[in-house]
Amino acid sequence: MPDFSPMNSNVPLIAQRADPFIYRHTDGFYYFTASVPAYDGIELRRARQLEDLASAEAVMVWRKPAEGSYSELIWAPEIHYHQGVWYVYFAAAPSRAIKDNLFQHRMYVIQGTGDNALTADWQFIGQIYTGIDTFCLDATTFYHQGKLYYLWAQKGPGITGNSNLYIAEMASPVAIKGTPVLLTKPELDWEIRGFWVNEGPAVLKGHGKIFISYSASATDENYCMGLLWADENADVLNPASWQKSPQPVFQTDATVKMFGPGHNSFTTLADGTDVLVYHCRQYTEIEGDPLWNPDRHTFVKTIQWDKNGMPQFGKPGSGKPRQR
Repeated sequence: MPDFSPMNSNVPLIAQRADPFIYRHTDGFYYFTASVPAYDGIELRRARQLEDLASAEAVMVWRKPAEGSYSELIWAPEIHYHQGVWYVYFAAAPSRAIKDNLFQHRMYVIQGTGDNALTADWQFIGQIYTGIDTFCLDATTFYHQGKLYYLWAQKGPGITGNSNLYIAEMASPVAIKGTPVLLTKPELDWEIRGFWVNEGPAVLKGHGKIFISYSASATDENYCMGLLWADENADVLNPASWQKSPQPVFQTDATVKMFGPGHNSFTTLADGTDVLVYHCRQYTEIEGDPLWNPDRHTFVKTIQWDKNGMPQFGKPGSGKPRQR
């Protein structure tokens, strides 16, 4: 009997891992990280095949300190490789306290040296300062036209809501330069359900365009994905370069019990096929604080492209599981 793949199905790739990020390295290995249910550190795993990440050894490469400004609620790590060095960007808070209706997260980075990120020598580097001292999280980095950029979510001074998306060029992999540029804020009806949120940005390139997906609204069944896009030759630091989808591009499908899909990343198969990586719950009856509900699972599905060069994400859990 053949094995069935979780690709394009409502079978989780990895259970109880929220905010998933998968990076395909130059050596062909896939590296996976995500928020762990205890929010107490940074876990990595790697595999030659995307689907083998499910059974790969999970290694905690960094644990939070017992106290201090980054000692609680380790959220949304992302692993990147810049100039021959590994970096994991993440958000952390000094406590679990909520002030002014927000957690107190700031963004941090650790750095690792070595061929294999799981056995690398990891060192805590420090905070990534944006020049705005407010709640911030969900940083990602990407190269475009030879420059390295930092893209993240942050509470905007004087702007209604929890978080907006900002971008800045980087002076180095551990510091930005210049003034952060606001790209989008929650304003459409599907971005302000429960909470006013734009967060979890991820970058996808193709067909002469650069895309930024992001997540919106409260992290329950209202959670969904929006999309920005610009011409690949446009100035990505100019807000006027970007268009914004008036409708969500990926959202709950109750018919297959896939609720609140979002906080995505992108990777590719060996043949170049683009893959959407996202988390989703499979029920809505959450007992207690949703923050401590562990059942946001990691799912993967392939992306289709339409005749206009726009990515089509389809529906969560859609598609017939393929044989391998």
